[in-house]
Amino acid sequence: MAPPHHPDTGLAASILGRIGTLQVRLARNEAEIAAAQEVRYRIFFDELGATREASSPQRLDADRFDAACDHLLVFDTALPGPEHRRIVGTYRLLRQEKALAAGGFYSDGEFEFGKLIARHPGQRFLELGRSCVLPQYRSKRTIELLWQGIWAYISHYQIGVMAGCASFHGTVPAAHAEALSYLAHHCRTSTEFDVRAVPERYRSMDLMPAEAINIRSAAMALPPLIKGYLRVGAKVGDGCVVDHEFDTVDVFVVMPVREIGQRYISYYGGETHRFAA
Repeated sequence: MAPPHHPDTGLAASILGRIGTLQVRLARNEAEIAAAQEVRYRIFFDELGATREASSPQRLDADRFDAACDHLLVFDTALPGPEHRRIVGTYRLLRQEKALAAGGFYSDGEFEFGKLIARHPGQRFLELGRSCVLPQYRSKRTIELLWQGIWAYISHYQIGVMAGCASFHGTVPAAHAEALSYLAHHCRTSTEFDVRAVPERYRSMDLMPAEAINIRSAAMALPPLIKGYLRVGAKVGDGCVVDHEFDTVDVFVVMPVREIGQRYISYYGGETHRFAA
């Protein structure tokens, strides 16, 4: 059985951002975490067709990492009912020190994340994962709110590098040949922050020659989450991985905080200080 979740009481007590009726903050109790797991199940299993054998009869997307993570939640305060029933979006945040206690990161099963961390002993790493928003809330303002929450979080914990898996739908890399090749040719990490898919699961992203890629159509074919990461300055590791349980092709995204575009730091950081100063 997973140990009880104990978020940082100071940060968990704070509203980290607000736009209209939407608010973002960390989960404060087990009921809110379970409600976030329910939202994840609705999206990953009901909508996107994940087929993991450990699928919960309680209709929760849950694993052993949840107890070690902080759970960033977007609430629509205009919805009726108790607060945990107003969750419309969520992100899972796993800090390096918590991952050590949990026996590693979720991404370790697909990418050599541990090797990257070992090369940077002076950095504090944060794994982002399980990002999802209910269909009717998939708007610019919901994404902005999640980023406000992330900025407040990384500022509070002095995170140096954010990283994590991001996905294309389906299990055939060739179906995303142009977009994956675009990432391979134009969006790769620097040598300093490079990460490779684990050898036994490595699949090449370089599926088309650079001159055959239509940059515009390739960028349009990128999933919104990956587009958002690239927009703030993220880069992508070496190779992709097929995840049959979640019916996805996964790439690894690395975002050193120091390399994130200044305009985004000013925008999100400025909003952060309004709520989490």
